[in-house]
Amino acid sequence: MSYLEPKNPETITGEHKALFDQINNAFGAVPNMFKVIGNSSAALESMWTSFGALSKGKIGAKLGEQIAVLVANMNRCEYCLSAHTVLGQNVGVSAEDMAKAQEGRSSDPKTQAALDFSAKLVKNHGQVSQNDISSVRNAGFNDEEIAEILAHVALNIFTNYTNIAFDVTLDFPKTELRAAA
Repeated sequence: MSYLEPKNPETITGEHKALFDQINNAFGAVPNMFKVIGNSSAALESMWTSFGALSKGKIGAKLGEQIAVLVANMNRCEYCLSAHTVLGQNVGVSAEDMAKAQEGRSSDPKTQAALDFSAKLVKNHGQVSQNDISSVRNAGFNDEEIAEILAHVALNIFTNYTNIAFDVTLDFPKTELRAAA
């Protein structure tokens, strides 16, 4: 049982209701994470609009989902790991590639560079060097894409902390946490 009472999307009104309707349209239901963070319409809007903005980004949904499972695994967030494993497979990432990404691995050198950079951001609390930026740039990412990688990491930390801190009840098929590679 979540530490904060999940909001019922059926009883919410106004702008709050409009956000829940958008989430419902995207997922076919309102996942528990959104119901719990929905205790604050400002927090709900922040989270949901961040997902929307990043969905229009340059790095693509496949890499975004691979970053999400890595960050979730590093932060020990079963909820996000489980949700993003499903979402990653829904956008065409194989189960094997999602499992590798969860451990910070990829057979694609460009994806590997993005995962390495993402892991450094998490481990070092955002404190990376110019050499770290150069490494991801040398792998083929431009500055816009590097900024998006950081934005994906930051959004996933927000969602991880939401689910961990409030003990949000899992409503996706469970994916087991792994030791990082």
